[in-house]
Amino acid sequence: MIREVGALTRRELLRLARNPQAVFTSLLLPILYLVLFGQAFNLGRLSTGIAFVRGAPTYFSYFAAGMTGFVAVTATLFVGANVIFDRLFGILKRVSSTPATPAAIFGSRLLAGSIQPIGLAFLVLGLSIALGHAGLSGLHVTAPLTAVGAGEIVLAIVVLSVMFASLFLAIGFSIEQPQTYFAVVNTINLPVLLTSAALFPWGTMPHWFQTLTSFNPITLAVTVLRENLFAGAASYYPFGPAVYLLGLLGWAVGVTSVAILLARRALAPKR
Repeated sequence: MIREVGALTRRELLRLARNPQAVFTSLLLPILYLVLFGQAFNLGRLSTGIAFVRGAPTYFSYFAAGMTGFVAVTATLFVGANVIFDRLFGILKRVSSTPATPAAIFGSRLLAGSIQPIGLAFLVLGLSIALGHAGLSGLHVTAPLTAVGAGEIVLAIVVLSVMFASLFLAIGFSIEQPQTYFAVVNTINLPVLLTSAALFPWGTMPHWFQTLTSFNPITLAVTVLRENLFAGAASYYPFGPAVYLLGLLGWAVGVTSVAILLARRALAPKR
């Protein structure tokens, strides 16, 4: 099982490495978000030091932490699309005819497909800090970052990426047409993103929307980042980062369990 997963994971990673255009495009999108959208809509003059952005020093800092979670989710969309194209070109059929079990096929694609979103999320985080040092609007870390805090940030990003990668991967195994796949994932992806506190300033939301947003898995993940990155941010949240991380883990267990059931049904031998 471990050998099969390792071999199939290496295959997926080699395929990604041999497609530099896809890698470049994936890197370009978050850069454009930060350099163009983030700079153009920087509301720092209005938001500094108030509950508008829940303790973040500027709106861009609030935005950059949210963009980290945003990218971790959007970059997983193509994980399932690759499965559909592999089925159309007969690659998935050849892989399924090997001794590799369905669990190994799903697990290898999940491992390989999660690496890119996690890497892009940390790229956004690093680039946001670099923009601040370059004289532009950037992410300003105002809290002393401890080893525990850094671990919570890493875990939040990893769990969020793996959770959505497993869901979209399972959908990719269950759907045969790319048009249908993108229609389904956008029906899931857009509402989840738009009902999160990743990009929208908290102070602009009506009370009922704030309540809805509080249970969103993306909100839970970026809250872990904001509480660890911004001094005084904890006073704007009812719980500490560990509580939000536990809530995110709960979401991950539920979503991943559903994804495994969908994938197992789709990969089961046809009678």
